[in-house]
Amino acid sequence: MKQEVSTKNAPEAVGPYVQGIKAGGFLFVSGQLPLDPTTGVPVEGGISVQTKRVMNNIKAIVEEAGAHLDALVKTSCYLADIEDFPAFNNAYGEFFTGVPPSREAIEAAALPKGVRLEISAVCRLE
Repeated sequence: MKQEVSTKNAPEAVGPYVQGIKAGGFLFVSGQLPLDPTTGVPVEGGISVQTKRVMNNIKAIVEEAGAHLDALVKTSCYLADIEDFPAFNNAYGEFFTGVPPSREAIEAAALPKGVRLEISAVCRLE
């Protein structure tokens, strides 16, 4: 059985998907773009600003499901330019106080809405 997770504190889905799904003791967070939750428009700024927006969007969905970012077990990170990796990595790391999740970070040929990154996540629900 699966249950949708949705919050107004993260951008609405821009296609036939949901922000998150609870299933089997986990939360699966759909790929989040650096979109302002109120306007649905990409935030302005470089990779650090965009990473923080994405992570705050993920945080809002995770908290709506009753969990915390430290419960993330896996993220998949897609960067428009792998040269952004050092700045992305620094901004991303600010969101974890405990053991960070496993992840991959790869360069993608193009991302929706011309953004610099997209991140999806898997979170364990306790």
